Amino acid sequence: MYSLMLEVTEHPRTGADRLFFVHFPALFYIGGFNWPYPSQSVYKKSNRLPRWRSPLEPQSLKLKARTSSAWGPGSRISIPQYISQKRVSTQFARGVTRYTAVDGTAELKDAIIAKFKRDNELAYERSQILVSSGAKQTCFNLCAALLDPGDECVIPAPYWVSYPDMVLLADGVPVCVYGGADQGYKITPAQLAAAITPRTKMLFLNSPSNPTGAAYTRAELQALGAVLDQHPQVVIASDEMYEHIYWAAEPFTSFAQANPQLYGRTVTINGVSKAYAMTGWRIGYCGGPKDLVGAMSTIQGQSTSNASSISQRAATVGLNADQACIGEMNKAFKERHDFVVAGLNAIPGISCRQGAGTFYAFADVSGAMKTLGMKDDNAFAEYLLVEAGVAVVPGSGFGAPGHMRISFACSMQMLEDALRRIERVLAVAVAKRA
Repeated sequence: MYSLMLEVTEHPRTGADRLFFVHFPALFYIGGFNWPYPSQSVYKKSNRLPRWRSPLEPQSLKLKARTSSAWGPGSRISIPQYISQKRVSTQFARGVTRYTAVDGTAELKDAIIAKFKRDNELAYERSQILVSSGAKQTCFNLCAALLDPGDECVIPAPYWVSYPDMVLLADGVPVCVYGGADQGYKITPAQLAAAITPRTKMLFLNSPSNPTGAAYTRAELQALGAVLDQHPQVVIASDEMYEHIYWAAEPFTSFAQANPQLYGRTVTINGVSKAYAMTGWRIGYCGGPKDLVGAMSTIQGQSTSNASSISQRAATVGLNADQACIGEMNKAFKERHDFVVAGLNAIPGISCRQGAGTFYAFADVSGAMKTLGMKDDNAFAEYLLVEAGVAVVPGSGFGAPGHMRISFACSMQMLEDALRRIERVLAVAVAKRA
């Protein structure tokens, strides 16, 4: 049930009392003067966005209330102590609690510039760097600054859930191109070429990928770059948030690093959420063309202004410190990845490819769905949630029906328990249908 809240306040012009109630998600005017609130039908942009996550929310809340052993989707890896302890806790005393420049502090920009040079062989100036409240805001700023109504953005699928919605909110048109399991969940140059039209303005490329863990090799990035060479109107948004959670044999390669000829129209996006387990600190950043980054900064200046000053200081410490902690964390993630993928592949009806990075496994569950008579992956995910107490994310939200995404950013004990639960409830269900 939605809650009802009554409140009497003073009208800002006439001084008369007005009575209104809040009935989530819209406000409805019931007073006696001409000062209406918009109803839900007015919110055209938000109403265009998918609601695919909603069906599981009530069950998720019930599960959270009754058990602490649910296999949730979030990260449980702890932030490195040198970030949380070294000088960051003293920032209140030092007065680092005020507004900063909209686009970030000079010290953090310099740390980001050094990181891009050190890790990716990319050279930027301060004017080419924007610090935001998470890489999600970075991506949103880019869409808002670049896309005009009707502009198209090519999005390889499976994709991070927010990409299409961000494009829609910018009045753009998402053009999703599916790279299936037989392609390693990566698109081909031929697919990219076929998707580009005169209206194409942007390409989102996420490597390593959330949700699949797939990563493009240098040669594959260069092949995509050769296609983009022929389309100078296309800006490449290279989301490299999981750069350091990566274990493929070939070293990680940034898109602009593999395609230096496209440096001038590539926005390289990263952050500290994954490499340093700083998800709640909300610091994302990018390097890109000066004019475009400046436009993104303008958008940010009229929405949130600067990212948290305390978080910027913590991110500076993380980027400038010894990076040995990343290797240790990566080793732990690889161990969990191997365990989860092997465990899933041992369950009848489930198939899971090896990933190259991230802390997700992306499994094809179409076989299990068919055996159980499930209508879609939302029903399958709900079944696991209710019957096994295991939280997974349906693949439909990532543009890949018949799949599920699993986070292994938790303890091995929890992963072992989750796999046992999945195997048990599926075996019981199959036995009942036999």
